[in-house]
Amino acid sequence: MPLRSPRSGSTRWTRPPGGLRSRPDCGRGGPRRCAWASRCRCRSVSGGGTGGAYPVRVPDRRSVEVSVQAGPGAGRRPARWAGACIALIGALTLLLAGCVKNDDGTVPQRTPLHIEPVPSIAALVPPQIRAAGRLEVGTNPPYAPNEFKDPSGKIVGFDVDLMNAVAAVLGLTARYEQADFDKIIPAVQAGTYDLGMSSFTDTLERENAVDFVTYYRSGIRWAQQSGDHILPGDACGLRVAVQTGTTEDIVEVPAVSEACAAAGEPPVHKIKYLSQADATNALLLGRVDAFSADLPVTAYAIKRSDGRLAFAGPVKDSAPYGWPVRTGSPLGPALQQAMQHLIDTGAYRTIAEDWGVEAGMITTSRINAAAS
Repeated sequence: MPLRSPRSGSTRWTRPPGGLRSRPDCGRGGPRRCAWASRCRCRSVSGGGTGGAYPVRVPDRRSVEVSVQAGPGAGRRPARWAGACIALIGALTLLLAGCVKNDDGTVPQRTPLHIEPVPSIAALVPPQIRAAGRLEVGTNPPYAPNEFKDPSGKIVGFDVDLMNAVAAVLGLTARYEQADFDKIIPAVQAGTYDLGMSSFTDTLERENAVDFVTYYRSGIRWAQQSGDHILPGDACGLRVAVQTGTTEDIVEVPAVSEACAAAGEPPVHKIKYLSQADATNALLLGRVDAFSADLPVTAYAIKRSDGRLAFAGPVKDSAPYGWPVRTGSPLGPALQQAMQHLIDTGAYRTIAEDWGVEAGMITTSRINAAAS
């Protein structure tokens, strides 16, 4: 299905084919989210609507660009400026030192869990995987708090703890292989990985390529500096950061901008960053007015900002996260039943609460649960 803008009077707009992502750490670039991505279901911003659609209004605020040019005496600095220069450098150093790195953040204290294998569920595992004794899992950190690297370089996160528990129910272990995000689903199709685990959104389009086992429900949420009063529908003329290749980049923010232009207002100035950490730091440093990202990512950035960031507007376009497996593979039902076992026993809630992502918990795991 081709990507297209909302039509006049339309109440829905489509996602691009495939998905999205990209991400590393503070001050460094690197791939994270490309085709086959995250957010996938969005509604038009052309009217009030429901389910997160919002009207667009003209904001009172506009960004102001300030340039500094050297004057005739720029080659000489009087001694009295030395103290001011040192103070400025010190202030900038402190500011930059406070940047948020959403890829290697503090790993929370987690509740010890002892997950026993469930023979009736483990029997569903394909023989070749059972013989190997482990699941080969393709993932693409950093995307905290779901999957990222701790200071030692180990891949950790909510998704990792949950997958470790699922593997335990199946009598297996999980081995995580880092890969470019847009190569994970093709590698699952080719049999290189048994499954993918990288905050994939289950969509009807992706279900044409692989099956999805659902484990969480996410949505889009914006962030702003604390004390600001920005709404996604009130962003005409503002600077909004996105991570390159995400649905926020490809679909959501452009639709908001197009609605502004259709109303005769200045478009949103979308500013793209290779990593979510860079997008977050741009907001902290005032280089942008807001950023748009998946709910758990925005919540994690706000939690780590020491009160400097806050939510901007409500959650919109909720959709399920899932693990992609080969179409028709018996591993799908095995993962689904193992996930349901964790839900029913309360282990799922414990893991979600440890990571602070309980708002997106589901009560039933399904295979191919996409609505759009």
